[in-house]
Amino acid sequence: MKQDKKMKKALLLLANGFEAYEASAFTDVLGWADTFGDHPLGMVTAGLHQVLSCTFGFRVMPDMLVRELDLDTFDALAIPGGFGTAGFYEDAYSEEFLNVIRFFDQRKKPIASVCVASLSLGKSGILKGRPAVTYHLEERKKEQLARMGACVQDEMIVRDKNVITSTSPGTAVEVAFVLLATLTSQKNADHVKRLMGFYAGQT
Repeated sequence: MKQDKKMKKALLLLANGFEAYEASAFTDVLGWADTFGDHPLGMVTAGLHQVLSCTFGFRVMPDMLVRELDLDTFDALAIPGGFGTAGFYEDAYSEEFLNVIRFFDQRKKPIASVCVASLSLGKSGILKGRPAVTYHLEERKKEQLARMGACVQDEMIVRDKNVITSTSPGTAVEVAFVLLATLTSQKNADHVKRLMGFYAGQT
């Protein structure tokens, strides 16, 4: 029974200039799973500032500041990408941001990143010698990831042990489902995917 299971909690780490669609993939998939799935799930959003600007201009208020977090209370980390022109890398390459990534990797907890968020993982040092991907239509981004020590792959989504990387906003929902399956079960993820209409022709 769902009531008998301990809640799993994910941290959605937001850099200023993050892409809202990529973030919403995690909030929607895990939100649907908490409501209709077989395991209780929670999510907390956090950033380095009390108000964050998204890639395309509107503003959001994260639940907490990174410095206020007790990272031991979280079971997984999710990071959406963003645009450099919106200031994404100023936060995403900061030591405070990178230390959160290192914390989760040191404890082998799941880390799910979308698109150029993998460059934050690379900058943190956790991708050295590991397969990974980043935005697939910009060679410069792939070269950056390779210089950070990653073994850049020709795949849409790459999973290496506890780390998930992907190539584009279009992968965000699938990355969120991979994270959901990791936190609960593949059966639960498939159930939620069907309820959300991602399996065409099924009711």
